[in-house]
Amino acid sequence: MRGRMEYIYAAMLLHRAGKEINEENLTRVLEAAGVEVDPIRVKSLVAALKEIDIDEAIKATPIGFPAVATAAPPAAGPAEEAKAAEEEEEAKEEEEEKEEEEALAGLASLFG
Repeated sequence: MRGRMEYIYAAMLLHRAGKEINEENLTRVLEAAGVEVDPIRVKSLVAALKEIDIDEAIKATPIGFPAVATAAPPAAGPAEEAKAAEEEEEAKEEEEEKEEEEALAGLASLFG
């Protein structure tokens, strides 16, 4: 599964172009970029951005944000591997949510 950054980039492109960031416009930009669109992600991003003054967020955010380091998990038995895979999926989802939040907070880097 691809990251959520494409959604953030599409929203920032719409903002930069002076277009309304709504579900229809965001979906069109994503489809034009060849991204398989998840309507739930589109809806949640549009809802989240309604409460954010993007220009103020850009001004208030220092340019750039730290990269996230990842490490491979140690080898384990079959039962432990299943549990580890489940935990890894949860961690991945949490990481994607964190990346989306960081991207929203780091909007200035897109216009810097």
